[in-house]
Parts: sequence; structure tokens; C-alpha cells
Amino acid sequence: MGIRDEQKERRKQEILEAALDLFIRKGYTATSISDIAQRVGMSMGLMFHYFESKEKLYEELIRYGIAGPMNMMSRKEREPLSFFEDTASQIFIYIRENSFAAKMFVLMGQAYLNDAAPQNIKKMLGNLDIYTPTAELIREGQNNKTIREGDPNALGIAYWCAIQGIAEQTAMHPELPCPESDWIVDIIRKHDEGQK
Repeated sequence: MGIRDEQKERRKQEILEAALDLFIRKGYTATSISDIAQRVGMSMGLMFHYFESKEKLYEELIRYGIAGPMNMMSRKEREPLSFFEDTASQIFIYIRENSFAAKMFVLMGQAYLNDAAPQNIKKMLGNLDIYTPTAELIREGQNNKTIREGDPNALGIAYWCAIQGIAEQTAMHPELPCPESDWIVDIIRKHDEGQK
């Protein structure tokens, strides 16, 4: 990649970061292309060289938000409890070191509830399913006695919602300490009979 391509890619990332921040603070509908252009210090005309519309920019962010979880869930060789330990640990490192990642959790949470989101975005979100493969992994872990008994769907929801909530808090209050990832894994981890 040449210097010009690197500069263009860096500028595109600046636009995505500015748009992400505005979308989570003002909402999709209230954010305009001119708001984003102003935030990154460029003309609207130049902005359209990077993204043809606000909808396309939002769509790009949603694609990022979908790709992360789907890539995690597509790993084939994994022991269930190790998968949940590694995933929580990696996510917590990433959200502490990268505010963009933490803000993506906020955006994705809002996108599901956004009635004003374009139809193609709603369709994309409708195809995102981390709970089915999570429940399958939990069942495997229950069979090998590393994951506690209980409804696999409910355990998966508890695990992912805890991560979602922590990521959102990290986005809003980066100065606060981030919990240990093991605390989240303890939601699903099987404990010895004497432990609670």
C-alpha cells in the first residue's frame, strides 16, 4: 500500500470514528453528513468521496459490529470454557485499549432498537445470531462438566449481556476500572459443590 492509499485509509478511519461518536451521542436520525464532515474538518463534497451517504457510512459501522462477533463464533477448534475465557479476556483488553471498540458495543445496542434505521440495516441485524452457536457451546461445556447446569440460552444471554453492559460503561466512563474477565466467565463456569 502506497503513502497515498495509507493516508486515504487513515482519513476513512477518522470519518468512521467521528460518525460513530456522533451516532451514539445524537442518534442516527439527528446526525447529519455535515455534522460528520465538520467533526473531521472536511467539506461535505470531499466526504462523499469516502461515503456516498450517511446510510452507507452507518452501514459500514454496522458491518464492523457484525463481523467481530461472527468471526469469534466461527472459530472451529475450541474447548467451550476456554473459548468463553479467551473471548471475554480479548474483548476486555480491546475495549480498554480502543475506545472505538467500546463505542461499537453502544452503537450495536442502539441499532437494534432504532426504528429509524434503514431497512437494509434492519435486515443485516436480523441475520446476526450469536446466541444459537453460544448455546451449542454451552451444551458442549455442560456435557464435559466445565459449564454449569441451566438453560443454555439463558446462560448465553447472561454472558453476552454482561460483556455488552461492561463495554457500554467503558465507552461512557473510560476512567472507571474494567472488571476482570474471569468474573464474567464465572456466570457460566461450573463450580465445585462446596463453592458458590
